[in-house]
Amino acid sequence: MKNISLYTLFKYVAIAGNVVFILWVTYNGIDEGFSGTIFQKMSYVGLMLLLALNTVLILRKENGL
Repeated sequence: MKNISLYTLFKYVAIAGNVVFILWVTYNGIDEGFSGTIFQKMSYVGLMLLLALNTVLILRKENGL
């Protein structure tokens, strides 16, 4: 029983960390006017997609461990 509550805690911490990181990077991008090379912009979009996918997959997982 204790492992399930610890898993739930880690699950929500990971989701919160992903969301905060996405918002932080987006805020910095807006602040800088999204300036950068095409490779920097592509890596930004790729990273945001991976973090969003990670969050969705964590939320969709029904059973822990």
